[in-house]
Amino acid sequence: MAAEEYTVVMDPRLLGEEFPKISSNNKSIMGQCLTEKIWKDLKDHKTKTGEWTLRKAINTGFVNEDSLVGCHAGDLESYTDFAALFDPVIEKYHGGYGPDRKHVTDMDAGKLRGDFAENRRESEVARNLFGFPLNTAGTKESRLAIEDLMKRVFETLTGDLAGTYYSLASLTKEQRQQLVDDHFLFKPGDRFQVASGYHAFWPAGRGIFHNKDKTFLLWLNEGDHIRIISMQQGGDVKAVFERLCRGVKAIEDGIKKITGNAQAFLCTEHLGMITCCPSNLGTGLRGSVHIRAAAPTMGLKKLDELARSLGCQVRGTHGEHTEIVDTCDISNFHRIGRPEYELVQNMIDTVNKLNELEAKK
Repeated sequence: MAAEEYTVVMDPRLLGEEFPKISSNNKSIMGQCLTEKIWKDLKDHKTKTGEWTLRKAINTGFVNEDSLVGCHAGDLESYTDFAALFDPVIEKYHGGYGPDRKHVTDMDAGKLRGDFAENRRESEVARNLFGFPLNTAGTKESRLAIEDLMKRVFETLTGDLAGTYYSLASLTKEQRQQLVDDHFLFKPGDRFQVASGYHAFWPAGRGIFHNKDKTFLLWLNEGDHIRIISMQQGGDVKAVFERLCRGVKAIEDGIKKITGNAQAFLCTEHLGMITCCPSNLGTGLRGSVHIRAAAPTMGLKKLDELARSLGCQVRGTHGEHTEIVDTCDISNFHRIGRPEYELVQNMIDTVNKLNELEAKK
């Protein structure tokens, strides 16, 4: 699809000076937190890096009234300049994570306990590069600059992390088909992201990197600047997480070496890793496993309720907002305020609990 198909269209309610009417059908956390005072105080403010505005930040929640979060950041400053909105949104979404909290991190795979024998598992983290606006506020030039930098970083990777980069703008027919067959190719069009500018200038600056064994991948400028993924069929969770930890460290070291900056990724002591969507702040980590056990028999709602009591969530056979056909996806729900290894441990414990219940039938 052409880039213009993903141009942001602002909700008409946000174009004027008056406080925009929030529909009774709006279920977003943003809709619960936005007040007339916040609107009056911040509607004319622009951030320094990405020239992000309150109107742009909340557009997705007005255009998509079924949005869960309903707002996106455009740069690091968004979370401070628009703190009057983002702080309560973050606190509501992340279960009481208030402005006085400090994020913790620990990517020690040696602390994981137990395993399970499911078919496929993966762990991934979202990261955004220091010195750039987030892609919601990014330009074609900023996306291409990120791609140019990451191409150089990929050349520094060695051993089982080394691989090949494929730019979406210049894929051959054969390369595209192979990425489709491998289920690696990502596509634009998510309406929640379109309304915030994630997919602008598509496909400029987008690409996919993977190693020879196709167990270590990186999506470039798909949403956040980079999504680092470790995955494999069979094997153990610890191996997947350990590879992810090594990959993140190698990418971080490569960025620092090439740029000369002391900091590779956008992060703060309070929010951890900075992401476009407040839901991914903190670790930016999602560990997941595809299972059959208990999925068709329990149903999505009951399965999700049980998973959430253990710190995880359930997605349907074909991803978020789909029903269970034969398999489902179990992943950690929490992102911030807890170390990475603990979030992966939650996933292990949840899958084992579901398998235990299935075995008792």
